Amino acid sequence: MHTRPKVLSLANKLGRTVWGVVWWLLYRPSPSILHGWRRILLRVFGARIGRGAHPYPSAKIWAPWNLVMGDFSCLSHHVDCYCVDRISLGRNSTVSQYSFLCTASHDYTKETMPLMTAPITVGADAWITADVFVGPGVTIGDGVVVTARSSVFDDLPSWTVVRGNPAVFVKVRRFERS
Repeated sequence: MHTRPKVLSLANKLGRTVWGVVWWLLYRPSPSILHGWRRILLRVFGARIGRGAHPYPSAKIWAPWNLVMGDFSCLSHHVDCYCVDRISLGRNSTVSQYSFLCTASHDYTKETMPLMTAPITVGADAWITADVFVGPGVTIGDGVVVTARSSVFDDLPSWTVVRGNPAVFVKVRRFERS
């Protein structure tokens, strides 16, 4: 993981405060089917949201201006999107319920424990299943499936299935003909 020190500006803190009010009053209470409404709110705050993206109302998004959602991607129920740094979801990717995408930590080797950040990238057609933790600086390749309750700390190659804590290779992802 290649992290970098991050100092949050006053503008960042004010933006997050305003976003927090909007999230509580307009985003969170919106009916589940109103994905278009939530896409508009996220775009107003600088998120890059593709067509047909599904941000669910209970998904917590720390700083929308650091969020990129590809066409038809999904942040499901109760996802914690701690986007202190950029989080990018590829086309048709899904982050399932209760997962935690975490782009920041602290450098515990220093007395002041400075905030360190690194982006997370989730490739196209990937599926982060229920209750998965993805750490700072991780790139998850196209078509990857991360099984439930796994923890991802290292990059994952495309078209693989992984599981565990830490997540390890299970098999290559293949499709059967219907």
